[in-house]
Amino acid sequence: MPKAAKPPEHLTLDRIPTPIGMALVVTDEAGALRAFNWTDYEASMKAWVGRHYPKARLVEGRSPPAVRQAFEAYFAGDARALETVPWQAAGTAFQLKVWAALCTIPAGETLSYAGLAERIGRPSAVRAVGHANGANPVAVVVPCHRVIGTNGSLTGYGGSLPRKRWLLEMEGAAFKEVAVA
Repeated sequence: MPKAAKPPEHLTLDRIPTPIGMALVVTDEAGALRAFNWTDYEASMKAWVGRHYPKARLVEGRSPPAVRQAFEAYFAGDARALETVPWQAAGTAFQLKVWAALCTIPAGETLSYAGLAERIGRPSAVRAVGHANGANPVAVVVPCHRVIGTNGSLTGYGGSLPRKRWLLEMEGAAFKEVAVA
């Protein structure tokens, strides 16, 4: 994830059908992913884009072929297809550190929030790591869905727990189903 020289002036919003809903993929003029979400969260994603890239013009269109093909391959079952998708994220230095660490969790594996906090050298910052994880604007490519509870259970995911379950199952990751009382 190289540092952007300047904010984007033009963003493209692509809609890609997946087995778990219509994905929203926002790329900049250089082809880097800037935002990802689902159509049921479209209003909040557009508001986020407006806050973080206020001078950028967001238009509907198609992602660059390599980006679109990577998403299509991933949702067709190639768990590693998104590893080469370039991304740029607007966030604090701490968030960027957490998001970079998320990219070190291989497809098919999971890590707890505590493990992620340890990985970035901040073992007592579990809550802050959880907040940064939840603020990830380029989900799936920066695999926040691979973070689970210390007991191996599925925990929150902004795109919904059923989607998180599907993503982890498709990638072949182990997790526990914990009954909620």
